[in-house]
Amino acid sequence: MSGKDVKALILGDAQADRVVPPTGFTARLTLFASGAMAFLAVFALALSMASGRLATRWADELARSATVRISAPADQMAAQTEVALRLLRQTPGVASVRAFTDAEQAALLLPWFGPDLPLDDLPVPRLIEVIETAEGFDAAGLRLRLQAEVPGAVLDDHTRWRRPLVVAADRLRLLGWISIALIGGAMAAMITLAANAALAANRQVIEVLRLVGARDAYIARAFVRRFTIRGLFGATVGMGCGVLGILFLPQVSDEGGFLTGLGFTGLGWLWPLVIPLLAAVVAFFATGFAAHRTLRSLA
Repeated sequence: MSGKDVKALILGDAQADRVVPPTGFTARLTLFASGAMAFLAVFALALSMASGRLATRWADELARSATVRISAPADQMAAQTEVALRLLRQTPGVASVRAFTDAEQAALLLPWFGPDLPLDDLPVPRLIEVIETAEGFDAAGLRLRLQAEVPGAVLDDHTRWRRPLVVAADRLRLLGWISIALIGGAMAAMITLAANAALAANRQVIEVLRLVGARDAYIARAFVRRFTIRGLFGATVGMGCGVLGILFLPQVSDEGGFLTGLGFTGLGWLWPLVIPLLAAVVAFFATGFAAHRTLRSLA
């Protein structure tokens, strides 16, 4: 884009602006397309950013925790648990350990077995929560020590749970960015269609302008400016409606899980402001392409 094009886009030309109809089907189509696509882009962006936060949180939380499960006869459970706790506290890379109480284990089993589960009559394993330091511990070595000193102990470092969850969140984030790209492509196609319709509807006006000496670049700039401004205005309105919709979503909570975290945090609220600018850029290039192609076909 040359400096002359930028100046013409910002300042405009009153005579050239008369070439493009200020209202009508093409104006409404451009405003609606840019507004609707910006609205959807806000939610796609929120989905992508929320997925990124979720992947990071899951990776951090699960990477720093592990569980030791002890299965032993009732008369040996307490002794094996104490041996396992002592061994874990002596293991380099372990920040803290604690054994779950009966009440905590009953709470974990409550969603599956209900409140009347007789823990005293069932061989329920004892769970020990292990929190790692930033350096972490040697899982293979710890498993060998547990196997030697606590035969009924099994170490679960959450690797098999962590990897699928993080991969799923990363793919969901990628899906959000792909959605934004598709939204931009759809908006470009609709604006191109509107620009072609406007150029075709004003064919006689364009022919008269050519007779009086107007160049195609002059006519194209008029269409590009008008449609770029429409795209910017429509996308701004759509973006504002999308942000309002995000604000009305439930706040983040442990009970709500992922859906209540669908939104922006901190400086992330500035990202939706980029959407109208991108919409204007899309409208600029889409209209410029349509205008020059149509003007060549009308020659």
